[in-house]
Amino acid sequence: MAAAEAFAPTGFLPSGSLSRGAVSSQAKGLQLGAPSMPRAANSLSAMYMADKYGIVITGAAGGVGWAYADEFMARGHDVVICDVSPKIDVAAAALKGKHGDKANVYATKCDVSNADDVEKLAQFAKSNLGTVHKWINNAGVNGGRRHFDELEYNDIAKVVNVNLLGALYCTNAAMKLLQQQEGVTGHIFNTVGSGVKGGGTPGYVCYGATKRGQPQMTDSLVAELEKGVQGYDRKEFPGKVMVHTLSPGMVFTQLLLDDSTPELRKFPFGVLAAQPEEVAEDLVPKILAKTDQGGAVEFLTTDKVLTKLFQRFVLQQKSQYIDDDGNVIKQPGAQYDETGVRALF
Repeated sequence: MAAAEAFAPTGFLPSGSLSRGAVSSQAKGLQLGAPSMPRAANSLSAMYMADKYGIVITGAAGGVGWAYADEFMARGHDVVICDVSPKIDVAAAALKGKHGDKANVYATKCDVSNADDVEKLAQFAKSNLGTVHKWINNAGVNGGRRHFDELEYNDIAKVVNVNLLGALYCTNAAMKLLQQQEGVTGHIFNTVGSGVKGGGTPGYVCYGATKRGQPQMTDSLVAELEKGVQGYDRKEFPGKVMVHTLSPGMVFTQLLLDDSTPELRKFPFGVLAAQPEEVAEDLVPKILAKTDQGGAVEFLTTDKVLTKLFQRFVLQQKSQYIDDDGNVIKQPGAQYDETGVRALF
């Protein structure tokens, strides 16, 4: 299972966004080059430093899932990370070595498409964290970039089982856990990706279909939690549950780069994709600050997309990650796999 759910090669612009040709006239009013706010000065993260939260992250043996855990622990929050990959223990050791004096990390192997594994994950989280405040369904696979008629039935089943069935299993288990936490409001975040807003995802038909289902699932749960189910008695629980979608956009992980072409790497990846740490540093404070029911937490907001397009196509700024030939630019001292993905630890 891939460790990060962050793929969006097509349909990457937020709804209402502009074509390349309209970027110049619409984006000139954006403020560019403003200095980034230091983490210590970030009001959202500072707001939450006084509380220690319990966080569960699936698909966290690498990529953006691991980066989320890194960011949460840097802010003093305890995390449970899981993955089907045996590298989950190495990932946990890296986090412990980096943040062991600030926060705790607990790791377990889990296949989110296996109901028994998911149930064990919920019990593992309860036993080690005590209270779970945020549950992030991040695990996912894309099945490789291939023609749909070349897929075997088991290839289709794997993508659907991990991305959709896994999200349903994990959300079900998380709800049962969070509902019993007296006086606590718990939040579940379902990760979306390419295909979420409709449009085609050629080469990733299964992936796009599973991502399209995430907002519907989330909206249905929000309505059920807030209004109940017609014809049934309204349920009351000691704890409150809120459900949201989470959109990391395009992230330089195996999920994004595997089977990619130089053309895709030049655009849109080289323009809109970000490193896992950049995405986590942006999204973790937003996750912590989320207090209302429903809604989306996004990295690639419309303003951010317009800024990146303006910088590339109007200001002619080159990508710091992809060269003019569509190759990954490798940083000195960093380690990369055969797809060009940089190791985080």
